[in-house]
Amino acid sequence: MPIDWMARAQALREQMVARRRDLHQHPELGFEEVRTAGIVARELGELGLEVSSGVGKTGVVGILDGERDGPTVMVRCDMDALPITEANTVDYASQTPGKMHACGHDGHTAMALGVAQMLSEQRGKLAGKVKFVFQPAEEIAQGAQAMIADGVLDSPTPEVCIGLHLWNYLPIGEVALAKGPIMAGADDWTITVRGYGGHGALPDQARDPLIAGVQIVNALQTIISRNVGGLDTAILSTTTFHAGTTHNVIPAEATFGGTFRTYQPQIHDLVERRLREIATGIAAAMQCEAQVVTHQLTPPVVNDAAVVDRLRHAFSQINGPRPLTWNDTERSMVAEDVSLFLNKVPGVFLLVGSANPARQLNFPHHHPRFDFDEDVLPIGAGLLATAIANYVLAD
Repeated sequence: MPIDWMARAQALREQMVARRRDLHQHPELGFEEVRTAGIVARELGELGLEVSSGVGKTGVVGILDGERDGPTVMVRCDMDALPITEANTVDYASQTPGKMHACGHDGHTAMALGVAQMLSEQRGKLAGKVKFVFQPAEEIAQGAQAMIADGVLDSPTPEVCIGLHLWNYLPIGEVALAKGPIMAGADDWTITVRGYGGHGALPDQARDPLIAGVQIVNALQTIISRNVGGLDTAILSTTTFHAGTTHNVIPAEATFGGTFRTYQPQIHDLVERRLREIATGIAAAMQCEAQVVTHQLTPPVVNDAAVVDRLRHAFSQINGPRPLTWNDTERSMVAEDVSLFLNKVPGVFLLVGSANPARQLNFPHHHPRFDFDEDVLPIGAGLLATAIANYVLAD
């Protein structure tokens, strides 16, 4: 008889809530997750998993080895917090000023540990391996690459990768599982315009990089409106601008930057090319020079169509205490470095609705009042366990 993973996860609800609240009170930024990693390593070790610490600096890997041969399923979970001072007044609020779990990674860690416990109870029935990857530094888009560089995708190499993200843009009980690109690739860009400084009362004797920079910022908005097709998607935002030191001096240099987000490689290349052309062209017309530097942080998050189909079938068998609704269209311009894993291993990234407006648990991610309905913890854990079991556990 198939295992009711939702019911088993519900039985672990209070345990997962307690773990999540402890982690929430003690947030750690990217590559600083020493306490969190220690808890994860200890709990995985107590469950009998083969544990490796210090993978990708502060990452942890736990391998649950089944009794029979079979595929290796990788479960990816992020652990880091954000440099935000929490504005919530709950009794489990962050105890560290300037640091907060404002994205749900504390919940991800608690759920993944719950899943490890559930699956370890079925070790004798497992055909294959489950590789739990607790990743640092997602918020700075460096943790996945650090773990890959340390060989996290080797020994054993996973056949499929599964992850999820609590999602306060959907109500609790709604789960997004779409095929193809579901989260955008992210690039940072910086433009430095150099001119010739001078007296603010004698602008004719200067070549003003600030004025050139302002015109460049305005013109960059035409990339999306005039170069990207109406059926394609891209976003470009200018988020910083620095020039000058006092009121009566025209500066010699202006530096500004931002981000652009895309789903498709050809649109990425188009946006990057037009960014350079517009910046250098306008700067030259204003008798200045522009230097453009771009840096790709992450490629898009792409769900494998075959894995999506397989898991949709598995999830259709779920009979939980809370009815789930399915969303096959949800996409976001937010970026996530789980994409680096999914570029190398076919898999899926679920977006699990966690908002409850009736309880004011619907502030957006990265907001100082972000929090989620903790009833989502058994939902997420049940979904993860169901997905993994579909590959490594026979009925």
